Amino acid sequence: MPRTSVFVIAAAAAATCALSACGPVKMGSAAITGGQRLTSTTLSAQVTDLENAVQAGNGKIQLQFPKSEAPQEVLGWLLRFRIRDELATRNHVVVTAGESQRALAALAHQTGRTGPAFVQLAVANGIAPDMLPELGRYEAIQRDMFVRLNGGTLPRTQARVAILNVQFNHRECVAAKSLSIQVNPQYGQLDYRTYSVVPAPSTLSAPATPAPSRTPKPQLTPAC
Repeated sequence: MPRTSVFVIAAAAAATCALSACGPVKMGSAAITGGQRLTSTTLSAQVTDLENAVQAGNGKIQLQFPKSEAPQEVLGWLLRFRIRDELATRNHVVVTAGESQRALAALAHQTGRTGPAFVQLAVANGIAPDMLPELGRYEAIQRDMFVRLNGGTLPRTQARVAILNVQFNHRECVAAKSLSIQVNPQYGQLDYRTYSVVPAPSTLSAPATPAPSRTPKPQLTPAC
């Protein structure tokens, strides 16, 4: 399972929303994808589900990001799911509920954790329990795409997987680009390298000599 990166919330973004790039994002929207709103209410509900799962874990769940960054982490996954759905639509891939369930079970097997332990692993990486069916669909779409790109069967060698991965990533990039994704600066901006939500630029004056950063510079536009 891909892990999202750790970022710092851009605290000034909300205060400057009315004077900045917030304009194109409709009020009450966490993001807009393909002209459709992903509402702040939807995001808030999933963040609450995530936080409740952490509490229910009684200390067994170690988040892979600061708790304060949960909205950004959850929003990143919601956007990934929408991008993957667009990929399926553009490539005429139809995934059934059964395929999604099997893909989720296969993913759990790959991680070596099943049942509650797998749910805890997902939560630790920003995926609320309510989002697990979408995670299964996300994985099933990728599997079906690899089968299609490989002429009807799954690839059997790492070399073949590497070749197909380049093709798959390009098609996913095209799908993401077609959605013209706009993220509310209150939450940040989309990094197309990882499809993560990263901090929006600070409106405060930058130092004359910025400190070096180990965090890769986000890719703010699609590379395709």
